[in-house]
Amino acid sequence: MKKITAVWAALFVTAFMVAGCSGAQEEGSAAKQKAVSAEAFPVTIKDAANEKVTIKQAPEKIVSLMPSNTEITYALGLGDKVAGVTTNDTYPKEAVKKPKVGDMNVNAEKVIALKPDLVLAHASSMSASADAMKQLKDAGITVLTVNDAQSFQEVYKSISMIGKAAGKEKQADKLIKSMKSDLSAIEKKAAAISEKDEKKVFVEVSPDGYTTGKGTFMNEMLEDIHAKNAAGSQTGWVQLTDEAIVKMNPDVIITTDGVKAAEVEKRAGWGAVNAVKHHNVYSVDPDLVTRSGPRLVKGVEKLAESVYPETFKK
Repeated sequence: MKKITAVWAALFVTAFMVAGCSGAQEEGSAAKQKAVSAEAFPVTIKDAANEKVTIKQAPEKIVSLMPSNTEITYALGLGDKVAGVTTNDTYPKEAVKKPKVGDMNVNAEKVIALKPDLVLAHASSMSASADAMKQLKDAGITVLTVNDAQSFQEVYKSISMIGKAAGKEKQADKLIKSMKSDLSAIEKKAAAISEKDEKKVFVEVSPDGYTTGKGTFMNEMLEDIHAKNAAGSQTGWVQLTDEAIVKMNPDVIITTDGVKAAEVEKRAGWGAVNAVKHHNVYSVDPDLVTRSGPRLVKGVEKLAESVYPETFKK
């Protein structure tokens, strides 16, 4: 009996020592990561406002002024450091619970009250929020303006910029590599679609005729899946009349504005459009195809499944 007790005691001590070593290793690893992160600072970044922004140390409190910035920040594992977001933020669900600092019109007082180390602004709202940004900078807050991405390469640039600003460059590189790999897999499948089988797609950004032409990531997404953009002769985001859309006669209509297929098919004069005749009208989550963040590749996949279900839903 004494021998058995001694054995159990020895096992207990061994287990305790192993657990202690494991805990010490984990603590050591965390400390090492923190040290590596600290070594990355200070950093100076030339942002989308053409300003050289110096970040002295890894930010502990970040306020994001654009949903795409927020999604990138969370994807880099920085969710616990997000102190505030806009009312337009819908993803991830944890972000929705964060304090709100306005929408496209930033409430500078609310941002200042959160005492952030870093504010992630966005080039698309530079003119609308110019006064608020000045107020933040005058209060001594570091503001980094992220580029308004219009292509996958520019999205990767946004991810790299935020990763560098927050001491997460390795994570940013890993995220970009993963996105490129997933996009490549989609493009590989799309390569099986011959030119004669390519479908003409009209993307409805809003029911009043706004769509996307060349020079946008939406156009790039259609090219990636071997689809023809019905508005491909246009540049940027444009508004077209019903008559112009009907004349294009797209094979597929994609709505990103929440409008259901049945509503599109009931529109006066649209009955002769191929997409309507053959019930090829689909609704896609706008956040996946219009928000320049990590989920854009998922958006490409959803577009592909809608346009070419026989190829992508296998």
